[in-house]
Amino acid sequence: MVTKQQIIQAEDTFLSGENFYVQHFLGAHQTKDGYVFRVWAPHAQQVWLVGDFNQWDDSLPLQKRQQSGVWEIETDIPQEGQLYKFKVKQADGRTVLKIDPFAIHFEARPGTAAVLHTVPVKKWRDGLWQGRKKRQKTLNRPLNIYEVHASSWKQHDDGTPYHFSDLKDELIPYVKEMGYTHIQFMPLMEHPLGASWGYQLTGYFALSAYFGTPEEFQDFVEACHLENIGVLVDWVPGHFCVNDDGLAYYDGTPTFEYSEEQRAKNRRWGAINFDLGKPQVQSFLISSALFWIEFFHIDGIRVDAVSNMIYRDMDEGPWEPNHEGGNRNLEGYYFMQKLNAVVKLAHPAVLMIAEESTSETKITGMIEEGALGFDYKWNMGWMNDVLRFYEMDPIFRKDHLSLLSFSFMYRMQENYILPLSHDEVVHGKKSLMNKMWGDRYKQFAQLRNLYTYMMMHPGKKLLFMGSEWGQYLEWKYDHGLEWRDLSDDLNGKMQVFTRTLNQLYKEERALWELDDQESSLAVIDADNLDETTLTFMRQGKTKKDFVLIVLNLTPVERHDFAIGVPYAGTYREILNTEHEQFGGTWIANNADQESEAVPFKQYDHQIKTILPALGALIIKPEKIKLTRKRATPNKQTI
Repeated sequence: MVTKQQIIQAEDTFLSGENFYVQHFLGAHQTKDGYVFRVWAPHAQQVWLVGDFNQWDDSLPLQKRQQSGVWEIETDIPQEGQLYKFKVKQADGRTVLKIDPFAIHFEARPGTAAVLHTVPVKKWRDGLWQGRKKRQKTLNRPLNIYEVHASSWKQHDDGTPYHFSDLKDELIPYVKEMGYTHIQFMPLMEHPLGASWGYQLTGYFALSAYFGTPEEFQDFVEACHLENIGVLVDWVPGHFCVNDDGLAYYDGTPTFEYSEEQRAKNRRWGAINFDLGKPQVQSFLISSALFWIEFFHIDGIRVDAVSNMIYRDMDEGPWEPNHEGGNRNLEGYYFMQKLNAVVKLAHPAVLMIAEESTSETKITGMIEEGALGFDYKWNMGWMNDVLRFYEMDPIFRKDHLSLLSFSFMYRMQENYILPLSHDEVVHGKKSLMNKMWGDRYKQFAQLRNLYTYMMMHPGKKLLFMGSEWGQYLEWKYDHGLEWRDLSDDLNGKMQVFTRTLNQLYKEERALWELDDQESSLAVIDADNLDETTLTFMRQGKTKKDFVLIVLNLTPVERHDFAIGVPYAGTYREILNTEHEQFGGTWIANNADQESEAVPFKQYDHQIKTILPALGALIIKPEKIKLTRKRATPNKQTI
């Protein structure tokens, strides 16, 4: 039984921006005799509870709590499963039907009413996963993310989307077989238009009815954890949907949004920006984040469009500087720090990931040192540079090799995730496979080369669904993936290659064990412009634990190709992207190579091998002598 004092405390902390479980105060809640409904509309003239239980009329007026501007009513008329909204007479006298911002379930589209829905308390069975997650430091563990749009991964024969009960049966086994460590979903919260991909939200506490029920998603996450797969979810705290029945100008005045129209209006995305400095909005958003973490046991949140929240000049049109004369959105900057501080205090092992495209603000790292406190940042610069390079005719690549090697220079500035995401396979950008230069055979060869480069590069990984087998068509949000592609030999072998590469990534500790340390990478040769090759090494904790990576970025096979090695001994090729099982023409890997005492740049020894056209090799030491005389390093250009 909730006491009067508890209600007053919830109200006070909501107003001060310190109520991080405000959904227990606002929204609809069962009582001994029925339901209590509360909604924040401080400047409304009147609010009514309407629904199919009272023919949507004005028979159930709410009473205003003067201190907070919260309206409330307790009634035994509505029943479980019935639809409801709030009818709000706004400050200017206009009457609008509004959603409950704290509803946990809505009716299916195109309807927008909330559903009275009580989710039974779940007895979770993922204790082993949760305990292991708390003990392990993700910076020094493999993190390989499969990005998914839930309603277009697969669809039923009649075109209806899979619910999470379907995805539990099919997506989880597939992700496990493919060797990914985590699934990341594009936004799952309630949104009225599928064409927004979920980034124009209305219900911040509700799984979209388009994907099923809250219970189905809970069961899905639990099933993932039982298979040692983590679940991450996109979340949009910067802006929200403009629809009149949603959060927009809820009581007829700026409520969730900035009071200045210029700052409230998000022209680029046709949305409305949250006022991130308003205490009540901070309570609302942080409560939403914690709700998804705790109610659904998700393992991380990817925060969308961070740049739009921390800078004033990211949108189209005029902007005004802050009181210090700069372009930083101070409200957004401090809100990001507060969000991360609260989440990490409550759940240190939960991953906070920023989608952020600038370099002016430190995104990952300690808040006390001025960073925003995220665990990881999407490396958008890397993604843009790399795709630009692989789309290029190889004849020009020798003059642009730095597009691949430049990221080696700044890799320690942040904790990065390397994303090949949904944004790169829509709007006429073409699929990843179809971006590659040349005929279809060469396109697949280069896609294997690209994925090898990504998986061997320091940082965590993300690949959008369908890219693992080289889907030819762009992604369509309202269609399932082109699974029929897998009947084609090259697509099928591309899928085998991605699965093999994912497994190799998990097995080779040198690829993730020291990801946050400078010593994890050594550039062997970034100067071979004429042959347009790139050679580097990933290092694990022990001297003998390293792998060599060689990329051939032209369609010319290289014989007697020299590779500098740190120790004398025998070296074995463990992956050749041009092997026939992956879609290439090689029937066997190169033979083991014995090093020669011939200097190569900073190394005293080298091996020689055959480097396939448009191919990549991964090589490991087989038997080596762990002593070496360091030669004077030659200066390299990167």
